[in-house]
Amino acid sequence: MRTISTIAATNTTTATIAAVRNLGILAHVDAGKTTVTERILYLTGTTHKRGEVHDGTTVTDFDPQERDRGITIFAAAVSCAWDGHRINLIDTPGHVDFADEVERSLRVLDGAVAVFDAVAGVEPQSESVWRQAERHGVPRIAFVNKLDRAGADLDTALASIRERLHPLPLAVQLPIGAEDAFTGVVDLLHLRALTWPDGQADMRQGPVPAHLADEATARRRALEENVAELHPGALEEFCSRGTLSAATLAAALRDLTRTGEAVVVLCGSAYRNRGIEPLLDAVAAYLPSPLDVPPVRGARTTTDTTEEQRAPDPHQPFTALAFKVNAAPTGRLTYLRIYAGTLHRGDTVLDTTTGRTERVARILRVMADRHTETDHALAGDIVAVIGPKAARVGATLCTPARPILLEAPVSAEPVVTVAVEARHTADTDKLATALARLTEEDPSLRLRTDPETGQRTLSGLGELHLEVAVEKIRRDNGIDAVAGRPQVALRERLVEGVSGFVYRHAKQDGGAGQFAHLVLDVQPIQPVQPDQSAHPARHDTTEEDFVFTSTVTGGRVPREYVHAVEAGCRDALAEGPLTGHPVTGVAVTLTDGATHPKDSSELAFRTAARLALREALRTGRLHLLEPLAQVNATVPEDALGAVLGDLAARRGHVQATTTAGTGTAQVTALVPLVELFGYATRLRSRTQGRGTFTTRPAGYAPAPTA
Repeated sequence: MRTISTIAATNTTTATIAAVRNLGILAHVDAGKTTVTERILYLTGTTHKRGEVHDGTTVTDFDPQERDRGITIFAAAVSCAWDGHRINLIDTPGHVDFADEVERSLRVLDGAVAVFDAVAGVEPQSESVWRQAERHGVPRIAFVNKLDRAGADLDTALASIRERLHPLPLAVQLPIGAEDAFTGVVDLLHLRALTWPDGQADMRQGPVPAHLADEATARRRALEENVAELHPGALEEFCSRGTLSAATLAAALRDLTRTGEAVVVLCGSAYRNRGIEPLLDAVAAYLPSPLDVPPVRGARTTTDTTEEQRAPDPHQPFTALAFKVNAAPTGRLTYLRIYAGTLHRGDTVLDTTTGRTERVARILRVMADRHTETDHALAGDIVAVIGPKAARVGATLCTPARPILLEAPVSAEPVVTVAVEARHTADTDKLATALARLTEEDPSLRLRTDPETGQRTLSGLGELHLEVAVEKIRRDNGIDAVAGRPQVALRERLVEGVSGFVYRHAKQDGGAGQFAHLVLDVQPIQPVQPDQSAHPARHDTTEEDFVFTSTVTGGRVPREYVHAVEAGCRDALAEGPLTGHPVTGVAVTLTDGATHPKDSSELAFRTAARLALREALRTGRLHLLEPLAQVNATVPEDALGAVLGDLAARRGHVQATTTAGTGTAQVTALVPLVELFGYATRLRSRTQGRGTFTTRPAGYAPAPTA
């Protein structure tokens, strides 16, 4: 009886995990991510009133800044239930300045819904988040939103998905009506009409409208043919029967979604509450559960690289990754994705990253800024815990007896810097604490104190990123903080090196001395420039920034000293001779050297390498580089000339200008990042408030000389 009970409990647990869907909502700014999330919460009964972005009443945009600005800034997790499935959903930001929030979320998700504007199609940030999901191997389905807008067209959106994202889009729905007359969709799998009459929230099913019957049949046939070409099982049935059943088609679509060979496309209007129920059905049918994801892998510890793997089984050793930290003054929340095992309230866990043990005091189910306490969480869950005091974003928490170290999310390098100071001297210590807490929550923010001036600088991914960070300090801590004019992160690139550079380091000041003799070749790494037409002086930053090799023979420089030379060279590259910014594109070869039997040491060779490379860089020639940003602006046609003139005045290089046929134009340009400070205000004034733009990093180019 005990064995039968154990088997039954195991089967129940497995079925519970199989019914979980961990997914994110991804999109460009203003494509409708948050509205889609709100409608999902409303239709699943999680909320009883539909929140609106423009009213500031949404569940996931709960931060005051999000409501004031009308955009998503912080990734927010919510949970709901649909048709026997538990959906853990993360609403991610769409602005490029907060791409790191998307990166951390995708690291722990099993699937995603990519939302596209039916008028604009694939927009720049849509493409960026799609590539992020691709890099993490996250299966996606697509939802073409805003079909009720003027100029909305499903086929145009499908074409942009095919051309810019490259997977085969498989539309499983056909819109009924267009623009203001959009009332529902035809379900091509079951050839039925799903409609949402005005003023009624419930979905109605019925036969396909007569005027769409032929088109629906043709599209269903095209869907079958496309699926049969990609899926062997579907091809076998298609060849034998000449058609595909709805069950076979659904199974094939599920397989193609999970392999990434194609993307299932649905459509609707989230604002009008049309198309959300079929989207939820598609999430349950096509996106994977934690059981469908390969076991997570990692090293045993920071020093033991032996690979361990953990399957999504509640009986495995507990394994979780911290992907978000909310270090509020009132308490610290650590958000976890549990990959294996079971976590109970009161458990002691090991933070493998630091080697410190932590006690989990409480486990919380998350609903944006509200929480429900639970006594345990299983593999596949996304929960928040209270108790761990030092776990940072990217930390692995696990059973102390069976350690494992998972790969942490990689934070993007900051490109914009501001000086942050307290207006009142009495708030200086409070500001230091607030800044430390802020960088703990957001690893893409970097805090630095100038050793000479004592000035604190905060670096981030964009002007808006830093503006939000400083405002958060003011609101959350009551500190009157002021930020200086943003500065961009410049680089120095070696363009002409030196060969056979000899440096002798000898120091005697009593006691053991220091001696190291080095001969270095210091040469530039040639940048890869695949597309010179894009920007006449653009540098591709994908090549290595520093390469070190040693050709010393005969043991003239022992191996441990060679490693010290490499470390000293890296020290020297942190601050360049031109302006003190990091140096990139340097290849150093250690060709010869000499040691002293008593005075040579790793410290001596590291110091010698640092001083030698600094001298060699001064002997060579360097260029100062500044970061570029690709600007994608949507402006009225009548303001196009003024916008192009303004971009030219900002040293911008226009790459493309296209008209959308609806009185608007799309402008793509490469502009030095330093020239974009305050551009949002200038663009609004040039276009009477009708222009919008987005930016994304686009490499580096030589900065103008004074």
